[in-house]
Amino acid sequence: MISIKNKLSIQKMEVAGGLLSEILQAIGSMIKPGVSTAELDRWIEGELLARGLKSKTKGYMGYKHASCISVNDEVVHGVPSDKKILKSGDLVKVDVCASWNGYCADMARAFFVGEATDERHRKLIEVAQSALDKGIAQARAGNKLSDISAAIQQEVEKHGFGVIRDFAGHGIGKQMHEDPEVLNYGKAGNGPVLRPGMALALEPMITLGHYDVYVTKDEWTVKTVDKSLAAHVEDTVIITEHEPKITTRFRDGVGL
Repeated sequence: MISIKNKLSIQKMEVAGGLLSEILQAIGSMIKPGVSTAELDRWIEGELLARGLKSKTKGYMGYKHASCISVNDEVVHGVPSDKKILKSGDLVKVDVCASWNGYCADMARAFFVGEATDERHRKLIEVAQSALDKGIAQARAGNKLSDISAAIQQEVEKHGFGVIRDFAGHGIGKQMHEDPEVLNYGKAGNGPVLRPGMALALEPMITLGHYDVYVTKDEWTVKTVDKSLAAHVEDTVIITEHEPKITTRFRDGVGL
């Protein structure tokens, strides 16, 4: 069952997304050589608290952190650690889901530590972001859910990158994960019709190499089997009567 959010619920999701976007915009300046992913997570937790946001990952199925921070060949769900020290050239993905007055926003951004060491690596992030934008452009009333999936896959694969099959985007609202599952691949024209008030967390997960992944011994971190670099970006989007509303970008004027 895909829930339809009313005006008040959407307003709360917009506040959550705007506050969360402030944090993800600010964290870029902190991602530098010598910083641990646990330091970044502690900073995020403090910023969430300061803004009246509640982490939706801390305590989820026993998870102990306010964010997931994945580095290099880690795709998603990287567990912050004081032993994981960033170095120049690393590709860092920061993923945070938080709620404000009971309604959620989910957001991820990718950052290089310093400058990208390879042009293809820089392109990986660019394509992840453009694939997200292509998916969002299809998040319109009257379209089918798989129109989003197909747009993401086409953008990624035309540049020669891999699209993760084992993990997907999702509906969002009072809960971090709601129906429907939003795949990052598929044929257009399938699935439920999108209706105003539906809320989706769209999150392309792409790789420099093959899309096969596995979960490590910590039972959270997802890595590429071939050890290729991976990128992950995410926004929370509301289907409206008109343009898609991107709640996790509205602080910088996008999606209003």
